[in-house]
Amino acid sequence: MQDIMNWLGENQEAILLMITKIAIALAIIIAGFIIARTVSKTMIKRLDKSKVDNAVVSFLAAIVRTVIIVAALLMALSHVGIQTTSFIAILGAAGLAIGLALQGSLSNFASGVLIMIYRPFKSGDYVDAGGIAGSVERIELFTTVLKTPDAKLVIVPNSQITGSAITNFSEEPIRRVDMVIGVSYNANLQKTKQVLMDVISSDPRMLQDPAPRVSVTELADSSVNFIVRPWVKSEDYWPMYWDSMERIKDALDAAGIEIPFPQMDVHLHHPEGEVSTSRVVRIEDAGEKKSA
Repeated sequence: MQDIMNWLGENQEAILLMITKIAIALAIIIAGFIIARTVSKTMIKRLDKSKVDNAVVSFLAAIVRTVIIVAALLMALSHVGIQTTSFIAILGAAGLAIGLALQGSLSNFASGVLIMIYRPFKSGDYVDAGGIAGSVERIELFTTVLKTPDAKLVIVPNSQITGSAITNFSEEPIRRVDMVIGVSYNANLQKTKQVLMDVISSDPRMLQDPAPRVSVTELADSSVNFIVRPWVKSEDYWPMYWDSMERIKDALDAAGIEIPFPQMDVHLHHPEGEVSTSRVVRIEDAGEKKSA
């Protein structure tokens, strides 16, 4: 007992210094937990206001909280004289190994976080993302589930989506319907233009602003092609497209404007050097192909 008392008396300053270091280390750890909790709560509040997915908010807050606590522990250990270089090296090596092993999954996760933060689309939007077109069923941390028009569920990795162009067809309230109509070279262009404009203008779904457009776009091999571009609400795009194509066919028939069939000129070379030309056309009245 006397030896212990003597040792305590001889090392009183060192003991007081160690106690002070331990107290400071404990204070650092407590402060680390307080800071981690405060930062985490603040982060959750701010991300909630931006309507980020709750799963992502909780996960990111947990990561930030863990990083702050680990940093506080390392600082506390360093303050009491314990070398933390080896701990940092081990953590770095472990992080590198885990990152390499889960490279694809981490890439999908990071892409999922970006999608949920920046919100290029939301559930219910019709998009073309990652080379797949469909309605967004749900957005998850690693994948996004799309439902195609033929009712197939396609699970697309998030990294594939963020690594390519994203087309959101539902973001804007209106869309332009693009149609190309070909008529015969014998058709009167002004009359044809008026017939096409009358068809789309008579549809109540067409918007007056922006104004619709009907114009000649190409002098093709077998036809004169018109572009027909009315504007509609986004939800009316396909109904307007399908109905307009049907009504345009009926209107052109009623106006006597022909929608031509493809034609081909065939040149026959005979051994004597003579050349004859045969044009394959379709005679609608006969309902069969003949050579002219």
